[in-house]
Amino acid sequence: MNSASPGITRVAPAKGWISVYADLVKARLVSMVLVTTLTGAYLGWVPGGADFVVIFHAIWGTALIAGGAAALNQFLEREHDARMRRTAGRPLPSGRLQPLTVMLFGGTCALAGTIYLAVLVNPLTCVLGGISFISYLFIYTPLKRLTWWNTAVGTVPGALPCLMGWTAMRGTLSTEAWVLFAIMVLWQLPHFCAIAWIYREDYARAGYQMVSVVDPSGERAGQQAVANAAALWLVSLTPTLVHLAGWGYCVAALGLGAVYLLHAVQFARSLDARRARQLFRTSIAYLALLLIALAVDKQ
Repeated sequence: MNSASPGITRVAPAKGWISVYADLVKARLVSMVLVTTLTGAYLGWVPGGADFVVIFHAIWGTALIAGGAAALNQFLEREHDARMRRTAGRPLPSGRLQPLTVMLFGGTCALAGTIYLAVLVNPLTCVLGGISFISYLFIYTPLKRLTWWNTAVGTVPGALPCLMGWTAMRGTLSTEAWVLFAIMVLWQLPHFCAIAWIYREDYARAGYQMVSVVDPSGERAGQQAVANAAALWLVSLTPTLVHLAGWGYCVAALGLGAVYLLHAVQFARSLDARRARQLFRTSIAYLALLLIALAVDKQ
C-alpha cells in the first residue's frame, strides 16, 4: 500500500518501465502538443520550402522539450500531487521513481530537445521551444499556488507548439501564425474551466488557486468558459479572412464553434460534474475537428 497523503491511500499496481515513463512525460498531453505542432507545420508548408524531414525534426525536438517539461513539472509538484486523488498514482508520489532520477531525466530531455531544434530545424523554433519550456515550468507552475490567473498564463506554453511547427517550415512568424496561436489560447480556457470544476476538491486539497477554488460557487468558472468560447467562435473564422483556409473551413468553424459555445453555456447554467465532463469531451472533439478542417481546406 502507498499512502500518498493523509486520507489518500493508494494501491500501486505493477507497471512496466515504459508505462511509468509515459506517465512521467504525460504522454497523452504531449501527443496533443505534437498534433498542434504538426498542424502548424503543415499549414506553414509551401511548395519549394522546407522539406518533410524538417517536420520530423520539429516534432521530435518538440516532443523532447514537452516531455522534459512535464517530468520537471512533476518533480516540482510532487508533494502537491501526493495530496490529489487524480495525481497520487504518478511516478513520484507512488514511489516508482526517485526525485533525482526524474530531475536528471527531465533536464536531459529538455536540453537535448533545445539543442536538437537549434541544430536541425532553425534558431527561431528553438527560441519558441525555450520560451514554452520556461513559461510552463517557471511561471505557470508556481502561479498555480498564487493566483487563479495561472490558467490564462498557462495557455501561452500550450499554444506555442503550433507556432513552432509554423516557424519550422517558414523560419519566420506571420499574421497567419498568430491567428493559429490565438485559436489555441482561447480553446484552452473553457477546456481548463471544465477540468478545474471537475477536480475542484482535489485542487483545493493540494493548495492550488484555481478558479473553482477561489470561487466555490462556480459562477466565475462558468463565465470564463462562456466568454472564451464565444471569443473563440469569432476568432476561429479569421483563418478564412487571412486566406489561410477557405470557405469550407469557415462553415465548419461556425458549426463547431456553436456546439462548443452551447456546451459552455450549459455548463455555466448547471455547474454540475456531468455538464463539466460534457464540456471537456466537447473541447477535445472540437479541437480535433477544427484542425482537420483547417488541414483539409488549406489555401
